[in-house]
Parts: sequence; C-alpha cells; structure tokens
Amino acid sequence: MPKESLTVTDNRTGKSYELAVSEGCIKAADLRQIKVADDDFGLMAYDPAYLNTASCRSAITFIDGDRGILRYRGYPIEQLAEKASFLEVAYLLFEGELPTRAQLDKWEEDVRYHTYVHTNIIKFLEGYRYDAHPMGVLLGATAALSTFYPEAKNIEDPTSRYLQRVRLMAKIPTIAAFAFRHSRGLPFVFPRNDLSYIGNYVNMTFEIGGQHEPNPVLQRALEILLILHADHEQNCSTSAVRAVGSSHVDPFSAVSAGIAALYGPLHGGANEAVLSMLDDIGEKRNIPAFIAEVKAGHGRLMGFGHRVYKSYDPRAKLIKQVAYDVFEQTGLNPKLEIALELEKIALEDDYFIKRKLYPNVDFYSGLIYQAMGYPTDYFTVLFAIGRLPGWVAQWEEMLRDKEQKIARPRQIYTGYDSREFVPMAMRG
Repeated sequence: MPKESLTVTDNRTGKSYELAVSEGCIKAADLRQIKVADDDFGLMAYDPAYLNTASCRSAITFIDGDRGILRYRGYPIEQLAEKASFLEVAYLLFEGELPTRAQLDKWEEDVRYHTYVHTNIIKFLEGYRYDAHPMGVLLGATAALSTFYPEAKNIEDPTSRYLQRVRLMAKIPTIAAFAFRHSRGLPFVFPRNDLSYIGNYVNMTFEIGGQHEPNPVLQRALEILLILHADHEQNCSTSAVRAVGSSHVDPFSAVSAGIAALYGPLHGGANEAVLSMLDDIGEKRNIPAFIAEVKAGHGRLMGFGHRVYKSYDPRAKLIKQVAYDVFEQTGLNPKLEIALELEKIALEDDYFIKRKLYPNVDFYSGLIYQAMGYPTDYFTVLFAIGRLPGWVAQWEEMLRDKEQKIARPRQIYTGYDSREFVPMAMRG
C-alpha cells in the first residue's frame, strides 16, 4: 500500500527527506529540515499572492473551480439562493447548520433589536465630506464601532463573540444606508424594525418623505445577490480579516480590514469596471471591433475569468436569471443586450475557451444594482454587506483553530548586505 508521504532529494547535498502528505498538502514547516549546512535557516516555499498555499483549514465554503461548484457548509449555492433568506444563510455560516424555526426567529429578533447605531456614530458620519466615497465612509465607521463597544475585545468569551456578531449584522446595513444618504445630501432614515432585514435596509436607503413602495421582486433579487456574495473561501478580503484577526484584535477592527481590502478595484470594484466597459462599447454593433482589440492585447474583457473558477462561475448563472427578473420590473437596460452578446461570443470563441474565460459573478451584478437605483460607487458597499457573514464566520473559525498563530509570512531578502553609515558631509 503506498505511503502518504513525499520523498524529496536535495541535489545540492544528495540527501533525501520524507515529508508527510495530509489532505493533499505538505506542511511548509517540514521544509525547514532541508538544509545545506547545520546553521542554515532551512528551505522555504516562495509563493507570491498565495497561488498554491493553504493558509488554514476551513469547514465553511467548498469551491471546485474546474467543475463550477460552490457550497456553503455542504449546501449547493443554487439551493440556498432559491430557498433561503440571507439571515438564514448567515446563521448557517456561523453555526454550521441551518436553523430550526425557533432558532431563526431568535436570530432575526436579536439582529432586529440592534439595528440602531449610537447617535455619536451619526455625528461621526456627518463629519465626512459631502462627496466622500461611500466605501470609505463604511470603512471608517465600522472601525469606529470598536470604540463604542470596548467589551468586544473579550474575543475568548463565546457570549461576547455572539453579541458582536449580532451587532455587526445589524449595524453594518444601517451604516451602509446612511453612507448612501450622506453621499446624496439626504437626511438619514432610521431603522424600521417592523420590516424584514432586506426590506428595512432598502427602506433606509430609498425612503423619501416617509414614502417608499417596496418591490418584493427587487428585494428578493437583492437578497439573492447578498447570498451569492456571503462567502468565497480565502479571497483577498477574507484573508485580510483572518490575518488582522490573528493578532486577537476586536471583530470590528478585523472586519474593517476586510472592507479595506474589498475597497480595491481588483477585488470589490470589478462590477463597476464591467459597466465602464459596456459604456465604452456603447452599441451592439461595436462588439466585433472591441473583441478584436481584446485579442490583439489592447483591452480587457471585464467580468470574465476568475482566479478560482476555470469553468462557468455558478454564481454568474444564478445572477443572469436574477437580471431577467429585475429588468421585467424596471425595464430593459440597453447594456444587457451588449452583455448578452459579449457572453455569447466569449462562450463560442476558441480564443476565450482556451483561456477558460467564462463570465464571473461581476459580469451581471453591476447591471442589476444599477437597475435597482444604486450608483456605481455604491456597488462595493453592497458587496461588503453580502460578504459580512463570511468574514465573521471565518474570523471565529480562525480563533477556534488551535493551529493558528499570529500571521507572520516569511520573505526573501533582496536588499544590501551590511554596509557602513555615511555621514551627511560625505554623501553624494
């Protein structure tokens, strides 16, 4: 019977080493025994951007990029998007199991009870410039929450962790809605706890003069988008939450690190780039020329391809249907016709097929958000609301993992060797 190990021969010394293989991995620390001399540090693995490094064990999200599979706690994303509420999915991510009716009722009530924010937070938000980016507002206000709840530092206490989890889920949508209103010079609308989680958020965002007509189709579409964004393995922002959280800081500070990472255009801003691309194309008849430019290396097909998925992103399939549902309510966006034609060409063209460039979650989500009335600079805030339960679940999982320590990657030093200090008079 074959051994679960890897034999490595160091051609520098001729020595061989046996490294244990577990769950398809070797432990990077086991490479340290491979040395040229006794005083060597030992061999390291060089892996910029963690392209092939597992930084943790996780039971939360499973992805098979080659087969286009995404599951939360074992449940296919397609089933959750069709049948579950966002708070139900959040509970699943946190607790590992779907809630009973009694558990869900308590969870929803706990979140509803904490939707209001301290009045000083409102003063804090009013201090931002009128044109402050809403994602920057969300980032700053989330970090500020740690100063309002100093007991959140008791991260070893499960009761305290639960309370902060509730506060984050309850207050982030309120702050996000306030950021939307602030950027438009509109008065803040306070939570209405007679409404659903999604209904309350939409009402805080769009109510004018006490009047807002809820559209259940659009609200359910938004809820599905949030579910599809709830977690996605060890992406940039989740890794940031885990890394910062590994210092044992409070969860508000750890989550603010995730928001900061998501703020970047390579992560949370991709759907905005898709809309910009569709605007540049302008009309359906311009698509062939645009495709030719992409093939010639003079442009990029935004919203296609993914670091993980090498087939059709399962979230993109679901979002495409959501787009049709939304446009039945709002009227057809001319950009959708361009997007559909782009997708058709990319799925039939050998150039894109060979490169495994399939539509990803960002390709249609921006069109949907825009149809709902959200401006492009707000898309990433919606992404953050969706990703929040994943961040918190990953943070708690990291804390309970006995193998985890404070994050401290190694480096390969490429600077000067030792040299003598040069006095100012002798420089230059």
